[in-house]
Amino acid sequence: MSSATSAKTPAATVTTTATTGPAPAGAGGKAGTGRAGASDGRIPLRSHLRHTGALVRRNLLWIRQDPESMFDAVLFPIVFTLLFVYVFGGSIGQSLGGGQEAYVQYIVPGLMAMMGMNMAMGVGTGFNQDFNTGVMDRFRSLPIGRGSVLFAKIAVEVLRMLIATAILLVVGVLVGFDITNWPGLFAAVGLAVLFGSALMWIFITLGVAMKNAQSVQAMGFLVLMPLQFGSSIFAPTQSMPGWLQTFTDVNPLSSLADAARGLMVGGPVADDLWLTVAWSVGITAVMAPVAIHRFRTKS
Repeated sequence: MSSATSAKTPAATVTTTATTGPAPAGAGGKAGTGRAGASDGRIPLRSHLRHTGALVRRNLLWIRQDPESMFDAVLFPIVFTLLFVYVFGGSIGQSLGGGQEAYVQYIVPGLMAMMGMNMAMGVGTGFNQDFNTGVMDRFRSLPIGRGSVLFAKIAVEVLRMLIATAILLVVGVLVGFDITNWPGLFAAVGLAVLFGSALMWIFITLGVAMKNAQSVQAMGFLVLMPLQFGSSIFAPTQSMPGWLQTFTDVNPLSSLADAARGLMVGGPVADDLWLTVAWSVGITAVMAPVAIHRFRTKS
């Protein structure tokens, strides 16, 4: 099925759902008033939730019609877990006071922290592609809340992140990861999802602002690579140069990785946990309004 055809059926669902809500005051039922009625301030919360649900269904239908879009969520945790455990596990594990087994306990929580950033970059590229294919223009012509489109996109990406995290944990257990603290595990997953969903607002803004998906991807890599490798995700930071240790101390990915590690395998948690929550709330508070504004005003 072509992309135009596959997008048409789910979008039709959105049209049916959106138009069942109350018409904005002064609309008079005329065809030309749909855009004016789409202002977020004129649509009640109940309609917002209904629109978001319809758009989530549209995005899930798209994934069902294009299973290859799940390759990154399925293959990424498998490839990276096996790569780091069997290539770097022996040498880095010795610095942790053990061998490969010690590194497995170290790297799996770190990769969980890394998962959110990689899924977030996919949100930006996918959003940009939807604009370039005209799907977003159709959504913006409907009498639906602008935020509903973005919230639906994030909801589906969070679901993909949870699938990727589940696969990561399964592979981690197969290579020797020992789950001893189930409440801590679920808390670490929730923390990773919170931070990952905050990052999605940044990449949605990039997806709206940049001209093509390749530019979004290139910008994403420029941001991701220093943050990921200049953190405590893959290796302890004690052996790094002093200037790099200073960067890792303020890197939110280090806080997330250390908090997840403490929750899952034991160790200090409180400072890194609250720092990660603060980063997540701050990024969302700043970038969510920016992303919604750019989406509403994009020409």
